[in-house]
Amino acid sequence: MSQVASIPPAQANSLLESNPSVRLIDVRTPAEFGSLHASGARNIPLDIIQSASLQGDHALSKNEPVCLLCEKGGRATLAAGHLLAAGFDRVHVIEGGTQAWVAAGLPIVKGKRSSISIERQVRIGAGSLVLMGVILGVFVNTVFLALPAFVGAGLIFAGVTDWCGMGLLLARAPWNR
Repeated sequence: MSQVASIPPAQANSLLESNPSVRLIDVRTPAEFGSLHASGARNIPLDIIQSASLQGDHALSKNEPVCLLCEKGGRATLAAGHLLAAGFDRVHVIEGGTQAWVAAGLPIVKGKRSSISIERQVRIGAGSLVLMGVILGVFVNTVFLALPAFVGAGLIFAGVTDWCGMGLLLARAPWNR
């Protein structure tokens, strides 16, 4: 399998401007994409790419170069791995994702609706579960202390592997569609 190529936002923008066959794909949720995205980007969420459902509105040609971005780069890197495994050979991940694209002053489209990023939703969810587990563990039964321990282990795993199950679940939540 090929290595995932990483390119800075300005270089990706130059590539897009000089080669009309390059596809700019944003793998964030539709809600995140709808609030702000790189100009010219097309939204194909990570869960669609992971399920290999690249048909219809989500069709991509394996002959065309693809530039991927998400919020910071983690989901785009996962998507790149799936595309490479599916036979795409010209896949680039934009370093720093949408945040770096915006910071570089490149063209963006701002939507009317705002959303909370998946990363923030994970922090809110994990923090809520830890707090609830501690409160229930102290006031109801110590067995509830297993909940914050489980969440803590999940966060460590996510940090080490760059794979977050809670984030993937939240991306499928109705408010992120």
